Amino acid sequence: MLVHQRTIKKPVSMSGIGLHTGTTCTMTFRPAPENYGIRFRRIDIGGSPEIPADVDHVVDIARGTTIGIGEARVHTTEHVLAAIVGLQIDNIIIDLDGIEPPVGDGSAKPYVDLLTEAEFEVQDAPKDYLVIDQPIEYKNEEKGVQIVALPTDDFRITVMVDYNNPALGSQHTGLFDLEKEFVPEFSMCRTFCFLHEVEQLRDAGLIKGGSLDNAIVIADRDLPDEELRRLADKLGIKESVFLGGHGKPLNKKQLYFKNEPARHKLLDMLGDLALIGVPLKGHILAARPGHASNVEFAKIVRKLYQQKKIIKKYQHEKKEGRLFDITALQRILPHRYPFLLVDKIIDFMLGEKIVGVKNVSFNEEFFQGHFPGAPVMPGVLIIEGMAQTGGVLLLDGSADQETKLVLFMGINNAKFRKTVHPGDQLVYELTMKTRRSKICIMEGKAFVDGQLVCEAELTASVVDRQKFS
Repeated sequence: MLVHQRTIKKPVSMSGIGLHTGTTCTMTFRPAPENYGIRFRRIDIGGSPEIPADVDHVVDIARGTTIGIGEARVHTTEHVLAAIVGLQIDNIIIDLDGIEPPVGDGSAKPYVDLLTEAEFEVQDAPKDYLVIDQPIEYKNEEKGVQIVALPTDDFRITVMVDYNNPALGSQHTGLFDLEKEFVPEFSMCRTFCFLHEVEQLRDAGLIKGGSLDNAIVIADRDLPDEELRRLADKLGIKESVFLGGHGKPLNKKQLYFKNEPARHKLLDMLGDLALIGVPLKGHILAARPGHASNVEFAKIVRKLYQQKKIIKKYQHEKKEGRLFDITALQRILPHRYPFLLVDKIIDFMLGEKIVGVKNVSFNEEFFQGHFPGAPVMPGVLIIEGMAQTGGVLLLDGSADQETKLVLFMGINNAKFRKTVHPGDQLVYELTMKTRRSKICIMEGKAFVDGQLVCEAELTASVVDRQKFS
């Protein structure tokens, strides 16, 4: 796999109609600087809004992946994104003067050819791979979907499709070397649907630009010639249409591979996984994937990436048994001696849960007066340590994190179950209950030796630090 980021050397363009909207569009690929990522730009809209190609901007998944920001949208991004990540391009601008990229022949090959014509330029910055170091799983039992990411030294992807339709049956495929296999074995694999779906899709306002030139239609039912002609007229297909046999493409259209539908599903998944926003090192195994499941899986993996990025930002030295040590906590929290009441973070799930530890020593200043001869940690300081741990949970990786402060607005249902003494180790566990804009509510618990000593519901607000300077 490549070591350095890369972009393209020169702009290249193509024009055509979109598969689902049927609108015309000119698309131009442009070089982009290091660490820019993949962004679509709607140049037909005032201000030319840019839409980052990441899962946070997915707004629709009806037979394709649509991303958007505000009123600006780009439909059916998956084939374009598959070409970009398949060619291991990290930084690129995609200008569009319409709502949907040209469909070409329904595969990624037209985009691959165009990007190859633009040539590649190696950049100085290293690639920012997300290394899968633990199994990640997504399941949708209702639809029989299962996607798993497993640790490996490079990128691999294995896909199985099964539509419970005898016309296609079960198919599987795998890509094990992106550089060698993507272009000759997957990039030309075209989008497909079943004959029984065609009219439903058109009635749903989709495939307005679909034709037998940009999609494979698999015959899964018999139709009389007059019904087939009626369907062709409804779809605006002027050429003659005939069944090539059950399980065969209409008009006896030749498949590039016997398992071309499965290969196209792998292509779709490559494009959807580009929305993680970073190249992967891991083995993806997917059973019956689709855009909805791909996007849900991408959300899980992107969250892991953002979490790892935050940890790396503050924890400069990897240490066993702790995600953030005391030095990292001082980079995150504004508190200092004698009021920094958490020593390390041992578990952290971005936006969901955090576990912090405080070693209670007799050297704590408050034991001098609380109480002489019977040292007890003040309950209000237990809650303060809980609150500071919650402040770390509010890390979201935003660029302006250092300019913010977390202020606690309310403490509800606080209960103190047991006293805490010198020599005890407090374990704070906080779970995010709700987060809206700048206000969040967390449920906090504190334990000593596995026994609950304190619990409370904490409300906090994220504010600009400059207000207090």
